[in-house]
Amino acid sequence: MSTKIPVFTSKAPAPPPFLNQATIVGNVIFCSGQLGVDPKTGRIVEGSVKDRARQTLRNLSAVLEAGGSSLADVAKVNIFLADMKDFAAVNEVYVEAFPEPRPARTCIAVKTLPQGSDVEIECVGVVTNPKSVRARI
Repeated sequence: MSTKIPVFTSKAPAPPPFLNQATIVGNVIFCSGQLGVDPKTGRIVEGSVKDRARQTLRNLSAVLEAGGSSLADVAKVNIFLADMKDFAAVNEVYVEAFPEPRPARTCIAVKTLPQGSDVEIECVGVVTNPKSVRARI
């Protein structure tokens, strides 16, 4: 039986009590979906979908780091958009954030997202620095 390790960092928005920011199983980190929420204010960042996608990826990066991983170690990304008209704009941010070789990816249009967001991103990566894991207590 595998041990599941919940991950937490204050550098990303605090999750609701029924979720973890990520869970590590073996050497794989499964990150919960992140929104473009500023962790300091708890509010969705204003501006364009690119601004929210960038904040979303900063939040994911912080969670990955807390889990001994990084954006460079991500193997799979799922992007949820409230409107596919934002596909090209989010792709621009995606290319900025993920180094080659980029992870496998799915992008799905959904009817609504939490907090009225227009973009949510989740990912799965490899834990490459297990000594830096910060578990949720």
